[in-house]
Amino acid sequence: MSTPPEPPRAPEQAQSSQNIAAALAEVSERASVLVREEIELAKAEVSEKASKLMRGAAAGVFAGVFVLSALVFALVGCAWLLYFYLPGNTFAYFWGFFAMAVILLVLGALAGLVAARAVKKGSPPVPNMAIEEARKIRDTVSAGSEP
Repeated sequence: MSTPPEPPRAPEQAQSSQNIAAALAEVSERASVLVREEIELAKAEVSEKASKLMRGAAAGVFAGVFVLSALVFALVGCAWLLYFYLPGNTFAYFWGFFAMAVILLVLGALAGLVAARAVKKGSPPVPNMAIEEARKIRDTVSAGSEP
């Protein structure tokens, strides 16, 4: 005759429970480490993009300064031009002011282009790498939990 199967032993059950508890603790610890690393990645990415925005803003400020300086030189040049056309003066000092205004306008335009490019690169400061990593992790976990 056949004998009925023996019930599981208590020490084996306890060891199995301990193994499951240890595995759950390890999974929990790894998940928390993963979340912390993702947060650090997001912080680093946002700070990098914010620094690009700051550089773009600084270039924009310099562009404004150059354009304002060009305006000052153009106005001073116009003043010299008016002075030149007043009776009694035969010199042409104003051309130097106009040349300086043109140089400053070119520098202002270049700085404005650099500022626009930097702002486009850094805006909006979204942590794309961290989001992509989170999606990969979600897909991996979803694929592992499906039967």
